[in-house]
Amino acid sequence: MSHFSRVVVGLSGGVDSAVTAHLLKQQGHEVIGIFMKNWEDDDDSEYCSSNVDFVDAAAVADVMGIEIEHVNFAADYKDRVFSEFVREYQAGRTPNPDILCNAEIKFKSFLDHAMRLGAEKIATGHYARVRQNTASGLFELLKGLDPGKDQSYFLHRLNQAQLSKTLFPVGELHKTEVRRIAEEIGLPNAKKKDSTGICFIGERPFRDFLNRYISKEPGPIKDPTGRTIGRHVGLSFYTLGQRQGLGIGGIKAKGDDMKALQARGLRGAGEHTPWFVARKDIPNNTLWVVQGHDHPWLLSPQLHATDVSWCAGQAPAPGTYAAKTRYRQADAPCSYLPLPMAEGQVGSELGFELDFAQDQWAVTPGQSAVLYDGEVCLGGGVIAGRETART
Repeated sequence: MSHFSRVVVGLSGGVDSAVTAHLLKQQGHEVIGIFMKNWEDDDDSEYCSSNVDFVDAAAVADVMGIEIEHVNFAADYKDRVFSEFVREYQAGRTPNPDILCNAEIKFKSFLDHAMRLGAEKIATGHYARVRQNTASGLFELLKGLDPGKDQSYFLHRLNQAQLSKTLFPVGELHKTEVRRIAEEIGLPNAKKKDSTGICFIGERPFRDFLNRYISKEPGPIKDPTGRTIGRHVGLSFYTLGQRQGLGIGGIKAKGDDMKALQARGLRGAGEHTPWFVARKDIPNNTLWVVQGHDHPWLLSPQLHATDVSWCAGQAPAPGTYAAKTRYRQADAPCSYLPLPMAEGQVGSELGFELDFAQDQWAVTPGQSAVLYDGEVCLGGGVIAGRETART
């Protein structure tokens, strides 16, 4: 943007959004801060930090001399994000609510609100970048320049209308530089640690939280030989690749599984070789676990995804790209193939299939598979199924 304009910044109380506001003000824009309240079921609990966060956001606005407005999107959040989150968990999948929150709240409800305030653009403290392609005129979502903080994975559902109205100033910086700027200008939250976890759960024990919303039906935990080695508390409470909280430590693998572990060099395979969740058999309410991180049941050469969303508004051409099947993962080379519509499927969007050059670990239905062409995030879809490695 060459001219100065009104930009509405989502101030979360964290250092990234605070520096975002500072950088935009420095560039000469009129900056207005908005604090989004997205959850209010247990505001007064030790785990919900939104009151503390608002105080921090207001302190930042005060130091910078900008207005801040407190806006409640909790009803939208419950309707569009949380209800979907619960539905997916109840079905035995593992959703990513942060991706849905970005698409439905931060870049929809918040964007609409900002436009009503006369904003030309909105800005957030995400580590990503937006660029307009000079040849096509399309807006592209790019990775943030700090490879350790890049958040394009969480933003892959943004469309042309949203990208055209969005600025990500800290996406051009490394986190160390953002912290340095915050200290240099005397921001009160310069040393505040980054928030972790899902926004509405905070730091509380995840299973305790899910317990309040999801019915649980205990059932058997089985190993690949079909032997029952424990009981699970309900399939919704486990995710593929999980190794903590299974309650089956000290049980050894048997027969062929033991030989396979030993063939992979795990000579001491037995009670000290960890167990991992490998399959969730919903119809039979059975949790299947395996011993060893690289068990074939945990590895997938291929996945298919549905509920797709492309930043350009249309699917990319079939070909070779890179993909992430979870946030903190290196780009994995793969071939991408759009899939034809299933019979009876409504809408114009296709699903897709990814074939990976190397098997991917713990590909999890409900999570997102996000496609990249170099530094450009093309979009992606929700993982619907996977093929396990051929043994």
